[in-house]
Amino acid sequence: MIFTVAIDGPAAAGKGTISRAVAAHFGFAHLDTGLLYRAVGAKGGDPVEAARSLTDDDLKRDDLRTLGAGQAASRVAVIPEVRAALVDFQRGFARREGGAVLDGRDIGTVICPEAEVKLYVTASAAVRAHRRWLEVGGDEGQVLAEVIERDKRDAERTTAPLRPAEDAVLLDTSEMTVTEAVDRAIKAVLSARG
Repeated sequence: MIFTVAIDGPAAAGKGTISRAVAAHFGFAHLDTGLLYRAVGAKGGDPVEAARSLTDDDLKRDDLRTLGAGQAASRVAVIPEVRAALVDFQRGFARREGGAVLDGRDIGTVICPEAEVKLYVTASAAVRAHRRWLEVGGDEGQVLAEVIERDKRDAERTTAPLRPAEDAVLLDTSEMTVTEAVDRAIKAVLSARG
């Protein structure tokens, strides 16, 4: 069975948590596509070469969840050659036998516009910054500023800007518990599967 769930949204909206839970619930493979860009940014050097030579081991680095890696990912994601080098990998993963969940910024709009289910997970910038601050610490005001800056950069980039697919189910997690958000996502998948 080939079945793709595309989950998009801005940083710290909850899409990773929801994606992992949906994948586990249905026994689907999971790919956090942001890790691809974080790994490219973290490798340093020429970003295009880093993208073309990316390996599974690069996705297992300990430093990929840091704020610095997130900022680096956002910077390299605007380079068309980097995006092109990673698109085929993502599309192949999405159409693998047994089902797949991919989360990122442009899965439902660019990578897998034919996905059987598309979710757009969001939350207010203040809520997302607070969540990120709880994860990484530091100055909460600075984290909020970085979240807003990244949102602006991701939404305004010319290649694959951050936006919901026209047929995506919108999931605003600002006022939801994790359980509520996961339940809504699972219901959307069940509905699509019939």
